[in-house]
Parts: sequence; structure tokens; C-alpha cells
Amino acid sequence: MSCFKEPDFLKRQEAAAIAKKAALEKFRAKAADPALADRLTERTVRAVDRKAIKAAREAEKALTKARETERAQQAELEAALQAERAKAEGAQRERELEAKQKVARDARYAARKSRSKRL
Repeated sequence: MSCFKEPDFLKRQEAAAIAKKAALEKFRAKAADPALADRLTERTVRAVDRKAIKAAREAEKALTKARETERAQQAELEAALQAERAKAEGAQRERELEAKQKVARDARYAARKSRSKRL
């Protein structure tokens, strides 16, 4: 069975050209619309605002990170100083203990010496 086409090739080609022209006119009408220009400017303004907010947020994050790093360094310094103080205090107690032990040892030695002289 042969295929019967109602519009011939030229009519279909003309219909396609008319559809293209209609689509082009529709596009031109939208492009010439002043509301479209307003919407585009509003969109660009919002995009600039978003970029500014994002930059401010990133700057705040960087500042917060710097503060946290500084706090961590300060805490490390305090811990090191406290450990050094504890070490110094431990050494001081050790010296005091050695001094007390020496005094006790000297006292025992002196007591023994005095006992041996009496005999």
C-alpha cells in the first residue's frame, strides 16, 4: 500500500518556515519586553548580594579559624608553662627532701660519733 501524503513537500516546507518566523517573533517580543530587563537587573543584583554575603561568611569563617588557632597556641603555651612550673616545683621539693635527709643523716652521724667518744 502506498503512502498518501496530504500536503506536498513545498507546503510542509512553507509551514516550517512560518513556524520558525512565529517562534522568532515570539522571542523578539519577549526580548523587547521591559519587564524582562527589570527581571534580569534584579537577578544580577541578587547575584551580587549573594556573592557579597558569601564573601562575608568566608571572611568570618577565616577570622573564627584564626581565633581558634590562636586559642590553641595559647593553650599549648599555658600547658607548657604549667608543666615547666610543675617540673621546677618537683625539683625544688626534691632538693628540700634531700636537704632534710642530709640533716637527718648528719644528726645520726653526729649521735653515733658522740656515743663512740663517750665509750
